[in-house]
Amino acid sequence: MSATEQKLPDVVSGDPAIDPIRLDPIRLHGISFSEALRVWLRISLLSFGGPAGQIAVMHRIVVEEKNWISEARFLHALNYCMLLPGPEAQQMATYMGWLLHRTVGGIVAGTLFILPGVIAIMTLSYVYAAYGNVGFVAALFFGLKSAVLAIVIEAVIRIGRRALGNPVMYAIAGIAFVAIFFFAVPFPAIILTAAIIGLIGARLERTEFATVAHGGKSEAVIDSMLGDGIPDHAGLDLGRTLRVLALWLALWLVPVAVIVISLGWGSVFSQIAVFFSKLAMVTFGGAYAVLAYVAQQAADQYHWVTAREMLDGLGMAETTPGPLIMVVQFVAFMAAFRDAGGLSPMLAGTLGGLLATWVTFTPCFLWIFVGAPYIEALRGNRMLAGALAAITAAVVGVILNLSIWFALHTLFRQSLAIERYGFNFDAPVWASVDPAAVLLSAGAAIAILRFKLGMLPVLGASCVAGILLKLAGLI
Repeated sequence: MSATEQKLPDVVSGDPAIDPIRLDPIRLHGISFSEALRVWLRISLLSFGGPAGQIAVMHRIVVEEKNWISEARFLHALNYCMLLPGPEAQQMATYMGWLLHRTVGGIVAGTLFILPGVIAIMTLSYVYAAYGNVGFVAALFFGLKSAVLAIVIEAVIRIGRRALGNPVMYAIAGIAFVAIFFFAVPFPAIILTAAIIGLIGARLERTEFATVAHGGKSEAVIDSMLGDGIPDHAGLDLGRTLRVLALWLALWLVPVAVIVISLGWGSVFSQIAVFFSKLAMVTFGGAYAVLAYVAQQAADQYHWVTAREMLDGLGMAETTPGPLIMVVQFVAFMAAFRDAGGLSPMLAGTLGGLLATWVTFTPCFLWIFVGAPYIEALRGNRMLAGALAAITAAVVGVILNLSIWFALHTLFRQSLAIERYGFNFDAPVWASVDPAAVLLSAGAAIAILRFKLGMLPVLGASCVAGILLKLAGLI
């Protein structure tokens, strides 16, 4: 018996000295909190490239490299997070942190995931407000953005290879991609359709709809400790669910109520708190699905930013770590900066940006801590296995859609909206192709796919290349 096995308590023997609800999960899986902290920090610093790139980073590190969580468990959690309003990648980090180290682990993983982006966007907002543009800063991220495209492509290949085990799954993924990319079919409709197909397939006992097998080299740490069960701290408890719901609703909505009552509806801070709280409940399908609505409301209704400034903010969010929805921090910063009241503009902008971040991401913790125990419980439900397998395939198609969207805006300076004959998508303007971006992306792809270089060396080399191109006047 190994040293690791000797340390593990027998949680199924009926030993009355062991309380399965209060049992420290670290004693089950042996992953220390400090080790997990370093991993979540590493993931947060590499979380470029929108949802596809961020999910790719987490998958590579947590599933492939660390082998903490199995392929099946990862995709099961991803299915749930893709169904939630808000940034799915941040919610995935929260889910996995919670799975490993309870609520504290989830808070740390989810907060670290957005922290670098909060700092970066806030810093760039200061520069933007003071000098009117961030052209040079954006140029510094040029090489990074091109490298991220290669990481995203590699992610689609890797996740697709794991999740699509037969022609039926490939067909579902392909149809999902065509539906969302070319026809702008709503994300919930795609997932619902996939679920129905999966249920029918499972009912007919089709083997194509079996759940995804583990993709690691050996059984993952969590799964080897728990088998097909769930963590002790994830046991279903209605009383605990209601307490968690009340706590996180209060953390989210009490500050909003205090601001509205004390400052009135006309205050820019009240408007920020209410608008972005509403947004947090309707952002299904990730940030890409809601950015047009944010831009329209912020520019046309509230007049917080101009359309050009909204694009500049989107550029910041695309080229800095963290979820793309972090653009809301820039929008709120500019709104409060221009309507500071009795505060200094920079202080008002800082408070406005942090307020938007708070009401945007606090609900994300609510969805995970309330819903994740029930999602974990569903892992053993065979009737849902087919539905989840089909949803997993559809999610691969959605990730492919996000990847192509990112490639379109990385390799081309302009795109053209196609809206006729039922089509609704952006096509590249081929004359606007960016040779430097193509060259850097191709080099990064070769380094990752052909020579299997790590992300950090590729990202670092691409950043240096981007700076050199800027100094040479080529970008």
